[in-house]
Amino acid sequence: MQQKITPFLMFNGKSEEAANFYVSIFKNSKIKTVKHLGGAVKSVTFEIEGQDFFALDGGPPCDFTMAISLFVDCKGQQEVDELWEKLSAGGEKLPCGWLRDKYGLCWQIIPSELGQLMGDMDAEKSGRVMQAMMKMQKIDIETIKRAYDGKSAA
Repeated sequence: MQQKITPFLMFNGKSEEAANFYVSIFKNSKIKTVKHLGGAVKSVTFEIEGQDFFALDGGPPCDFTMAISLFVDCKGQQEVDELWEKLSAGGEKLPCGWLRDKYGLCWQIIPSELGQLMGDMDAEKSGRVMQAMMKMQKIDIETIKRAYDGKSAA
């Protein structure tokens, strides 16, 4: 089945480099096509965890903004730690689990548990989780759980 909506990412002369970077980080990923125009790479299609992406070498330079980010649902702290370090290398670590990679693309590296704890019907518990998260860059789920339980203000 063909994906109906595909994220389209425009890079200034670095579409193949960026696609190879992303594919090297995620286990279930691959380059699907590389198209050339006049001997130079013009576009790359690639897949990460079943999600297709289209990368174009375009111009003039367009910058990515935080208005669009890629949200990664992580299964535990180990995955958060690994993706955080790899994706932020050469980029910028931002608050609340956000980062900007070396190509300018924004990512949210979020453990599944965070959403569960933030969505608790007990407003006091979910509020403590939010307060703890607001003090972090990379999300530390053990600190979040302690805040949820009221054992630490983080």
